[in-house]
Amino acid sequence: MQLFYSPDINNETQNFTFTKEEGRHIVRVLRKKEEDLLYITNGKGFFFKVQIVNANDKKCLVKIISFEEREKNWNYHLHIAIAPTKMNDRFEWFLEKATEIGIDEITPIICDNSERKVLKTERMQKVLISAMKQSLKFNLPKLNKPVKFSKIVSSNFNGIKFIAHCEDPDQKNTLKNLIKPDQNILVLIGPEGDFSLIEITKALQHQFIPLSLGSSRLRTETAGIVACSSISVINEK
Repeated sequence: MQLFYSPDINNETQNFTFTKEEGRHIVRVLRKKEEDLLYITNGKGFFFKVQIVNANDKKCLVKIISFEEREKNWNYHLHIAIAPTKMNDRFEWFLEKATEIGIDEITPIICDNSERKVLKTERMQKVLISAMKQSLKFNLPKLNKPVKFSKIVSSNFNGIKFIAHCEDPDQKNTLKNLIKPDQNILVLIGPEGDFSLIEITKALQHQFIPLSLGSSRLRTETAGIVACSSISVINEK
């Protein structure tokens, strides 16, 4: 099944027109014709079955045949706040794979040791959408604007909070020993140079739990995926 995405479609929609870009792809590239069926999600948990009414590459019009609400495959809210990597493609790799595994919210954080402090979030949003469609998920992860570490660490979060850092390796525990299924989780992942000691201290003061992601020294994007994957496995039923 090929899945399309539009945030503008909802359960009250009867007819819908794709953007020119999507319409061109459907008609010219995929060679879809009138009366062909397509499948759409709005990224908010809804799945729509539609039929092409007008196969025009500039104005591809469809009518809604049916819709249903699809629940997530997981019963927790996972928020990973992660420092952007120096190379954009590595951060985009994290976004793609985390979406495929299952994640709800991502916040790029600017830290004392951050190598990149400016991000093109529009391109990152496209990566998330593509990964959602490819993995046949119906909930688009929320991508927040970049924030400073001090803001994310002092924000309210209704769940358990972790900071993954490289200091004091013998004084930290792993996710399998710290969480239970169905808990809401916030994990802080630092830059290649790790969080500063000041940042670690501040996080501990705000009730963040120090976390180990294993004995190997991981790149930022790898650490994010390990956290995401570990939480997914722990919640498997």
